[in-house]
Amino acid sequence: MMVSKRFGLVALFKTAAVATVFVASAALHAQSITMASTTSTEQSGLFGHLLPEFKKASGVDVKVVALGTGQALDMGRRGDADVLFVHDQVAEDKLVADGFGIKRLPVMYNDFVLVGPKSDPAGAKGNDIVAALKKLSGGNASFVSRGDKSGTHAAELRFWRQAGAESAKGSGYKECGCGMGPALNIASSDNAYVLTDRGTWLSFKNRGDLVVLVEGDNRLFNQYGVIAVNPAKHPHVKVADAQKFVDWVVSPTGQATIASYKIGGEQLFFPNAAK
Repeated sequence: MMVSKRFGLVALFKTAAVATVFVASAALHAQSITMASTTSTEQSGLFGHLLPEFKKASGVDVKVVALGTGQALDMGRRGDADVLFVHDQVAEDKLVADGFGIKRLPVMYNDFVLVGPKSDPAGAKGNDIVAALKKLSGGNASFVSRGDKSGTHAAELRFWRQAGAESAKGSGYKECGCGMGPALNIASSDNAYVLTDRGTWLSFKNRGDLVVLVEGDNRLFNQYGVIAVNPAKHPHVKVADAQKFVDWVVSPTGQATIASYKIGGEQLFFPNAAK
């Protein structure tokens, strides 16, 4: 009888231990979300500054998958992410209209800049991005395009269209199908022109002879938005924790945290959730 009781207690303790591990694992699983984001927010170093503060406030870990905005939005459509942090408003609005995102909220902005060789052989320097691209096209200047359906790539293609050079970008135009950092590295190596967001440019170290040549054009405005993936389309997404991030990043605390991120004393992103 004593042996039977002893083994019964052992089995009971084992069952309790397994249940405890299961509950702990489930809690741990619930306290992390996957965010699909544009590469500029990651490569600029913003997330290294922002996400630890969010975890302190919420206890939620954020696992970032940094992709071009188009690919990040595709992750949302497939339900492979819980929240999206991207910068192509037309595509973002379509995602929400199609029911894959709950709501798009503005978070922050910076701007795009055209960088190129200091000698500027195409004479692109100025504050008019359309005029600059016309010169690059006409002179067959070496130009590196991300070519990855990112927000930056979408903006670049929009500027080529406005320049009337969508199908005549010049013989020096090439697509790398890569993120912003690699595109800048190629441009630095080839002494080529490239469109980049200012945040990634400020954090980029391998500049070589590249300098900012075109800035200050209102068309270069670069808005970022955040979207929680809709559980009506993908019931498995962690919408509660995703919404915690959305609410925090547009809150006064989250916005102040974004504003406080600087490199060399220069602010990279400007919060505008309240506007």
